[in-house]
Amino acid sequence: MPAPSHILLSGEEDRTLSELRVATTVPQGTRARAHMLRLNAQGWVVPAIAKIFECHEHTVRATLKRWESNGLGGLWKPPGRGAIALMATRGFANCRTVD
Repeated sequence: MPAPSHILLSGEEDRTLSELRVATTVPQGTRARAHMLRLNAQGWVVPAIAKIFECHEHTVRATLKRWESNGLGGLWKPPGRGAIALMATRGFANCRTVD
């Protein structure tokens, strides 16, 4: 079983995460990760946080590790893998209607 992970937040970091958690312009996943960090800093353990967010403990630990290595930038989801959707790049110029 992995050792419990706890982070320490400065007052400024806590305020920033608190604001991100309730910001309506921030993606839901980013808001959830900000909330996970605040709960962990308040003493909540990883299994309890995972239960609250209905996710795997690995997800919570990955969020903590990204915070430790990337800080605030680690909250945002990295760009996805794979090719860009063709409809997004070509538009509807080559589409035909079906009779």
